Amino acid sequence: MKHKQVAVIGLGRFGMSLIREFNRLGCEVLAIDNNDNKINEVSDIVTHAVQADAMDEQVLKSLGIRNLDVVIVAIGQNVQANILTTIILKELGVKKVVAKAQNSMHGKVLEKIGADLVIYPEREIAIKLARTLTSQNILDQINLSPDYSIMELVAPKIFVGKSLAEIGVRKKMAITILAIKRGDEIIVALRAGLVINAGDILVALGKNEDLQKLDELES
Repeated sequence: MKHKQVAVIGLGRFGMSLIREFNRLGCEVLAIDNNDNKINEVSDIVTHAVQADAMDEQVLKSLGIRNLDVVIVAIGQNVQANILTTIILKELGVKKVVAKAQNSMHGKVLEKIGADLVIYPEREIAIKLARTLTSQNILDQINLSPDYSIMELVAPKIFVGKSLAEIGVRKKMAITILAIKRGDEIIVALRAGLVINAGDILVALGKNEDLQKLDELES
């Protein structure tokens, strides 16, 4: 099986964390930063580490960056470098460009110039932490976009003893139950007649505001 080939441009805390996780997952990683110390720090855990100016189109082209599966622009404080690097990557024909945004305005610019995915790491972590700390039911949450998430939460007490058909969260709340965790078992073939047990963990997909309403049901 072919390992995914990725590049991480910008080795701040976020970029470094990405590299370590990609390395753990067995990906082939190209690391790029203009700081020689940071390049030396990751040289033993990546496939290729290059000290370079990410805004130098010829350098990126020489590295064959357009042939990689994903390129992540993790440049943090320098918004201009972040935006220009994203533009260059799109012009070079990179298959998928993921760009880190500092705020919503920055994110809108990245979307306008063609970034395939815009992420807000600090905001997403803050939202996830706040929701986890203020809820007794939410166990985990994956933000798919600013509006949609997948959430793991303990089934509300009012669901216990009722079937999925009786609960009807898709019709009533526009939420889709993707799976149910029951002890060590994960049930993915969900039937309308499946009855919810106490302690079941629901894996639900929906709009954030709808998921929040589900969490606020009597527990």
